[in-house]
Amino acid sequence: MPHLSKEEREHVRNVKNKKNENDILKKHNVVGLGIGLKVKNGQQTKTPALITYVTKKESLESLKQEDVVPSTVDGVETDVIEIGMPKVQIETKQSDLFRALPSNELSSKIRPVKGGWSVGHPGITAGTAGAIVYKQENNQSRKYFILSNNHVLAKSNEASVGDPILQPGTVDGGVQPDDQVASLSNFIPIDFTPEIPLEEQDNLVDAAIAEGSLQELDREVYWSGYVKGWLPKEEVEVGMQIKKTGRTTGYTTGEIISVDATIDVNFGSNRVARFHDQILTTNMSEGGDSGSLVTDHENRAIGLLFAGSPQVTILNQIEHVKNKLEIDFL
Repeated sequence: MPHLSKEEREHVRNVKNKKNENDILKKHNVVGLGIGLKVKNGQQTKTPALITYVTKKESLESLKQEDVVPSTVDGVETDVIEIGMPKVQIETKQSDLFRALPSNELSSKIRPVKGGWSVGHPGITAGTAGAIVYKQENNQSRKYFILSNNHVLAKSNEASVGDPILQPGTVDGGVQPDDQVASLSNFIPIDFTPEIPLEEQDNLVDAAIAEGSLQELDREVYWSGYVKGWLPKEEVEVGMQIKKTGRTTGYTTGEIISVDATIDVNFGSNRVARFHDQILTTNMSEGGDSGSLVTDHENRAIGLLFAGSPQVTILNQIEHVKNKLEIDFL
């Protein structure tokens, strides 16, 4: 399987500077720009490229000249890939008066809670509990948390610290107080500010943690096993084989196709946020899988799944998640 060397990645990264990035992202239909390998005739080549992600591919004849992606940028080849409009991958089905029955095992109630199971703030449908993480401050005893997304545990900035977290999520039958398993502890705010242009937004993660008792939390990720550390972002490479367990699609595998990606994501309610330094993979998720922890096949954490489209899945670099929330893996 072709890989991108660190030297090639650094060269393309230098070309993917703020000016060149903004020039491409302002073009019609463009929603992302990442670093990867050029695809020809459906096959990945060994050629490093700036990968331009578009909602829809259009013929050159139908585009205005200013909206055409150049074939090269400062000597680096480009590629254009259609992915639709990326959106957060929360469960889209709304619970009704009688509440939906669980659609699979991972939508049901489980104690202690494992990674991969349905979870969520009472104000949302359902996402996924990624993994159990911990904090230890000074000489205090460790505190344990469910790791997931801001939009899963904190209702996209709308929740308050201390809010209950349900397992399973409401769409899977979770109710207060019987199914409360944790309390929202911290979330990294997402910048949706409409007055600020997308190019000035500096989002890195869609992440949150909820504190629970050790007796009700299990650090095993269902079907995947125990997390064995994490990889710094410079060791996360194009071509890596990865896996995850999520509430909707269960255990799936994929491959990293782009790193250092800047991508626009739809959060619904006319809110779009731009994220930097993201990982794009082959499609390995659907709505309800948001919050899944993605690892390599040695169970080292790679990223936190939060968005996607029918063509790709999008992850936060786990290094950013870890640093922003000041957490660690057991």
